[in-house]
Amino acid sequence: DVGWITGHSYVAYGPLAMGATQVIFEGIPTYPHAGRFWEIVDKHKVTTFYTAPTAIRSLIKLGADLPDKYSLSSLRLLGSVGEPINPEAWMWFYEKVGHSRCPIVDTWWQTETGSHMIAPLPGAAPLKPGSCTLPLPGIFAAIVDETGRDVENGQGGFLVIKKPFPSQIRTLWGNPERFKKTYFPQEINNGAYYLAGDSAHRDEDGYFWIMGRIDDVLNVSG
Repeated sequence: DVGWITGHSYVAYGPLAMGATQVIFEGIPTYPHAGRFWEIVDKHKVTTFYTAPTAIRSLIKLGADLPDKYSLSSLRLLGSVGEPINPEAWMWFYEKVGHSRCPIVDTWWQTETGSHMIAPLPGAAPLKPGSCTLPLPGIFAAIVDETGRDVENGQGGFLVIKKPFPSQIRTLWGNPERFKKTYFPQEINNGAYYLAGDSAHRDEDGYFWIMGRIDDVLNVSG
């Protein structure tokens, strides 16, 4: 959706700035039929396919074998965005859509971060179904307790980014105090860290696993 941050950073400005060709369609991926995504990939020889886990799960329910009816051989890279992807959906995406040859870039980021923060570099980081893997170069992500102290691998905590980054949110229009309280609370290392609002843990390899939100979330689209 061009109206959301993914549409801004990775459908419009980013790809166009890099000289990439984008395929954008109106409507929903399940109308007039549940194979619309795969039909578009086949027709336009799409090479990179970036979507949300909710869409993937919906497509599995509507036709898990539908991708087999189309040629998806042009695809070279798959992406997941917007929420944690469950391992079952990840495996279907990898095997049915990517034919077990396309890496899945499971991206963690937010509207407030403006760009990817934690995601695998294809070919450089081994993939794990359900994990967004490791912070990108220059991103100092960590899992901390309620005071801002790092927790051990395997323990859950608050996801933070310890150092500023270029696309970071600067303020909230007309409400700088709320901005500081929400994103740089004094309780977390005296306000020195960006608080993402997500809970997470790291496994024995240091890979990040997003567990969910720590604040109240308003459901606006079902």
